[in-house]
Parts: sequence; structure tokens; C-alpha cells
Amino acid sequence: MPRCWVIAPVGSKPSELFDKVWQFDVANNLISIGWSELGDISMMSWETLSDAVAVAYPNNAKGHIVNTLWAFYHDIVPGDFVIARRGRKILAAVGKVVRSGFYAPGRNPFLASPDYSHSNFLEVEWQQQPRDKVFPSIVFPMQTLTKVEEVQYRKLLEAPGAPSETSEGTETSEEGAEASEDPNAFALEKHLEDFIVENFDTIFKGKLKMYGNTEVANGRQYATEIGLIDILAVEPKSNSFVVIELKKGRPSDPVVGQILRYMGWVKQNLCKDGQTVKGLVICPEHEPDTKLSYALEMTNNINVRYYSVSFKLSEAS
Repeated sequence: MPRCWVIAPVGSKPSELFDKVWQFDVANNLISIGWSELGDISMMSWETLSDAVAVAYPNNAKGHIVNTLWAFYHDIVPGDFVIARRGRKILAAVGKVVRSGFYAPGRNPFLASPDYSHSNFLEVEWQQQPRDKVFPSIVFPMQTLTKVEEVQYRKLLEAPGAPSETSEGTETSEEGAEASEDPNAFALEKHLEDFIVENFDTIFKGKLKMYGNTEVANGRQYATEIGLIDILAVEPKSNSFVVIELKKGRPSDPVVGQILRYMGWVKQNLCKDGQTVKGLVICPEHEPDTKLSYALEMTNNINVRYYSVSFKLSEAS
């Protein structure tokens, strides 16, 4: 099944630079990301890449850079779909990947200066439509590269038939019904994710903090080589990482399996000096899930919280 990704070709400001970079990309069916100081990383192992990033960028968020570069070279494959974004409100174009990540210093002449240097490229067959689609509010996360689910991809494009190859690999539940996400639940929980991130300190009353909450690294949609964590946080009091997952209308078994995998990854790759990992699943209040409750009875480090949404119309007086 092809996957869907959002990539920023370069920062949206200054706009003159973006225009030059993007015009070259479209004309040459390319898109790129930076961190050129690392040289050719295409054949590096995860461990070697992590070490190289730590040396080249000692004062930056190592995990974010490693995750982004690893996904660029190892997760994005021909047949996947890419949305190029301009800032966080503009969809610049959509295309299909035709060549996996490759190292080509100077390939885009507008990204070959010390200040703006990109050497990591994908070949993408850019479609004519949609182009330069402006949304009324923020729809894209701030990370350079983000994976998006098919439902969100369709919503952004408003094209119910795209991508067309996503019929493969359908999972079924124990009762034989398709174990897919509820599109309505996903749309709602996408806004919920926005709300949680924007009001994180208020919601969690300072007990949790977003991990790496900066322009460079943000705990939202935190990239790993096994997928994207909805929200990665830390609990200062217990010196713990907290993996937060929104249920998104999914059956309980995939949710539990996924959060356990992410927790295991965080333990192996991020924990230091006795740090531990907790999990938090956020579900709609109207969606009691006995299977989820039973599964979590066997763990002592995953909690569940429920949210409710209220919407009321009143008659005009």
C-alpha cells in the first residue's frame, strides 16, 4: 500500500528563495531536504547515522534529525505520494515518488549555498492539480517531513479516488469486518490533535511537557523508523517519556500493539539515565471499549483518558 507524506521543500521565508527553489523542483521533478554537512548518508545504518548527527549537530535535537533522514531514505519508496507544503497553510503541489532518496550535492543550484544547502533528493512526478491550495487555518505540522494517513491525504486533496493503489493490504478484525479507521472519527481527532498540542500546558496542567517543543523538533507526529508517534511528551516528576496516541476510531488491538511498539522504540532509542516510558491512549467519551480495557489490565504503564465534544444550536430570540 503506498504511503502519503508531507515535505517542506525549503522554509517558506524568505519567499523569494522558496519561489526559486520550488520552480526548479517542479521543472525537474524533485524535492529535497537539508543536513548536507553529513555527506552521503544513503547507506548508513541507524546507529552510524545517529553517531554522525551527534557529531555534526551537537546542539540540535538529534532524534528529530535522525528520524527525518531515516524516513527520507528508507521509508519513502516509489509509488508513495508526496504533498509539498509552503509554510503550514499552503499545499504547493502533489506528486508520486518515482525514485527513492539519493545524494546529489548541488542538484538544485538555489540550495547549494552555505546558508541553504540541500543534498538529499527524491524524484517526484508532480501533478498539475491541485497547486497552490490555500487553507484558512494551519493544516500542516512544522516538521520538515511528516507521514499522513490516507484519510487525511484524501481530505487535503478533496479527491476521493486518490491514491488509487491503497486497496492492498487490508486488515480484518476477529469478526471479519474491515479493521480500518472511521473517516469521521479521524477528521475529528485531527482537530483534537491540533487542540491538544496548542493547549498542551493547560490540558495537562504542567504535569506533562511536549518533547522538544521547538521549531526544529516537536513532539507532535514524532517520526521513528517504525512510524509516527501522535504526540511524544515527557513527565518531569517521574523522569519518564510519555507516548500519546489518539484512538482515531480504530479497533483496540491495533492501538495497543502500536503504542507498545512505540514505547519499546522510545525505551531503546531515547531513554537515558534510568528514564522510563509510559503510554496514554485518548478516546472519545462516547466510545467505551471493553477489549481495550481488558488489554490494558495487563499493563501498569499505559493509561486511558476520554474526551467529549459539545455542540449546541440555539433559536434566535
